[in-house]
Amino acid sequence: MSEHNRLPEGSKKKWIINAFFMNQPAFVAPGIWRHPRNQTSRYNELQYWIDLAKLMDGNFHTLFLADVLGPYDVYKGPRNFQPTLAGAAQFPVSDPSLPITAMAAVTKTLTFGVTASTTYEAPYTLARRFSTLDHLTNGRIAWNIVTSYLESAARNFGLKDQIPHDERYAIADEFLEVVYKLWEGSWKDDAVIKDNTSKQYTHPDRVRRIDHEGYHYQVAGPHIVEPSRQRTPFIFQAGASKAGKAFAAKHAEAMFLPGMDIRLVKKLVQDIRQAAVEQGRDPRSLKLIAGIHIVLDETDELANKKYEEYLSYADIEGSLALFGGWTGTDLGQVPDDADLKFTGPPAMRSMVENWCETIPGSDGIKWTKARMAQELAFGGAHARAVGSAKTVADILERWVEETGIDGFNFSYAVVPGDFEDHNKYLVPELKARGVFWDAEAAEGKTIREVYLGSEFAKDGRLGPDHPGYQYKWLD
Repeated sequence: MSEHNRLPEGSKKKWIINAFFMNQPAFVAPGIWRHPRNQTSRYNELQYWIDLAKLMDGNFHTLFLADVLGPYDVYKGPRNFQPTLAGAAQFPVSDPSLPITAMAAVTKTLTFGVTASTTYEAPYTLARRFSTLDHLTNGRIAWNIVTSYLESAARNFGLKDQIPHDERYAIADEFLEVVYKLWEGSWKDDAVIKDNTSKQYTHPDRVRRIDHEGYHYQVAGPHIVEPSRQRTPFIFQAGASKAGKAFAAKHAEAMFLPGMDIRLVKKLVQDIRQAAVEQGRDPRSLKLIAGIHIVLDETDELANKKYEEYLSYADIEGSLALFGGWTGTDLGQVPDDADLKFTGPPAMRSMVENWCETIPGSDGIKWTKARMAQELAFGGAHARAVGSAKTVADILERWVEETGIDGFNFSYAVVPGDFEDHNKYLVPELKARGVFWDAEAAEGKTIREVYLGSEFAKDGRLGPDHPGYQYKWLD
């Protein structure tokens, strides 16, 4: 554990535990919608989300909702999205923000991370949407900032080609400046007075325009929504590029880290925390979260059987389509009988090596395109934890101790069954180890207070070391 995260003698870090999800039938498990115990194909029913939220409340910090704005169309391409359709490989996908208020109404501590892109959104309308969600969830909303990476998304928004990677982050940086001005600087804290005597809902001298004139945006303001509890939603970010890490070190309050290799994730943790220090931030005010796919049962043997059963539902074409979108590599050109552990692209060989370290009995597997696609179709490019609660907890504990991360985004396949397994097996084990969070104490708190504590989230607002703080209307 790094010096930045060192705890008092005898105490244990309480882990952040999120459910990694998507508003669609399969997410990181194409084909699993067909499983007889799976209800993910009901994703367009409001009751599905209400029941899911009740199951998660008190057992997860956050329902973290990913999103994409175009189909994966690299595999067997160009622009061929047909392989995604049978297995529902992140297609179709609905708006992640709209089920949130129904879930907030039936939960006490569950918080919500919603993905939205700075490349294809307008700052003014995004600020309005997240302020509304912050009001209706009583401060339990987070924004997962992405810059988007699919060429298909660019074409859907009227572009011939995707905006270059680093330019997308430059746009994102100014985007954040605009929304900080709207959220933090457009309304004074005492602007809304609701005074019957003066017949004033809002004091006219306590709301102002922002008059932002930048390279990418010109926004007059003022913000059209009155201040919410957090004002600025809690900020998630995910990205491992040089530009992405710099952006996260500056703006993020929690970062979703990629990686299946403990050594590489440890190095990434160190780099991000040092970058935060260089930005003038306290590294403890930035929580780092790794992704991992969980399969639980009463014993290791039963969990491994469940894992193999789930793999039998894998949609090979859909998983290869996902890989093509994630990496830009069309494996349709690779021979079916090639062993990708030895002959595949470097990124694929590295992925297979990591799977061999984390998947029981995988050393003797010939990693053909089809076998590799099974693994991709069940959890994507994430580490695995398969076994009893003790086995899974041991794996998680190793990740925390060796990398210095603060918690996890758990991905799942079968709903509600996998979440029921989580509650039945893993939660009691984590409580017994003293690493499970105090859900009762979180009731009534904002997501920022739950993640960061009072030291960095006074009254649920941005802390003084965060760049958004400078835009507060203080006079």
